[in-house]
Amino acid sequence: MSGRVVAVVVTYDRRELLAEALAALRAQTRPADAVVVVDNASSDGTPELLRERFPEVEAYRLARNTGGAGGFAAGIGRALERGADLIWVMDDDTVPEPGALAALLAVAPGAALVASRVVWTDGRDHPMNTPRPRPGASPAELAAAAGHGCVPVRSASFVSVLLDAAVVAERGLPIADYFLWNDDFEYTTRLLRGNKGLLCRDSVVVHKTRTFGGADADPGERFFYEVRNKVWLFTRSPGLAPAERALYAASTLRRWARTFVRSGDRAVLARGLLRGLAAGLRSGPRPTEEVLRTP
Repeated sequence: MSGRVVAVVVTYDRRELLAEALAALRAQTRPADAVVVVDNASSDGTPELLRERFPEVEAYRLARNTGGAGGFAAGIGRALERGADLIWVMDDDTVPEPGALAALLAVAPGAALVASRVVWTDGRDHPMNTPRPRPGASPAELAAAAGHGCVPVRSASFVSVLLDAAVVAERGLPIADYFLWNDDFEYTTRLLRGNKGLLCRDSVVVHKTRTFGGADADPGERFFYEVRNKVWLFTRSPGLAPAERALYAASTLRRWARTFVRSGDRAVLARGLLRGLAAGLRSGPRPTEEVLRTP
């Protein structure tokens, strides 16, 4: 697929991982036409790294840490301003294999988004970043996708996903006030409601998380964001149809139960649960523009 591709990488205090990710972007068989690095006010020398080793990259430094949600909202917005036809987003600990972008582009026509296969450092599929298959896909849709090495999906993570800029312009930006967790789930379900999404298994990226695990790993204090953001998602987001809300809410409750069972400090999770429920039910997320302009 032809068109101007702008890659967006969000970073915060992971200078060496960022350098590895940007080197992998340089090494693509079909490089992006432009790269925007959104720096969430890093304090580890990231601006110097970009100036000295990656001068071709546009450094977009935010005044404060807005989390992954704010970083991706800012970066996707900047990509639209830079005339992107397609926007390739990823975290700073994502290392694409050389043919990752070319494989995404090969299957992108007609899709609102195409996600890469995400593996951990040992080559196993990373459960944290496995897109959710689309429920109710017809045999014909499954066969057509399989013919291109793909699977129809209903959501994806921000760890290497190619977005159609026209759909982004229509559906809006990620919700910056999520800060972290579930921002990609909310956003990709919003983009994909009524649209086509694919997991392209020929596009491979390595996600260099510290440990291998899924979404039911013990999050500690961060459980607050998981709960608050899920409440926002299920009560306020237009991304899910009513039946989907019930399906994914039930799945969420089962996962929370597993998290509690496996936790070494359930009191911390209980506090996060209560705080998250209160915050999520009391008010909705602020407009993204307001969050990003707040000093």
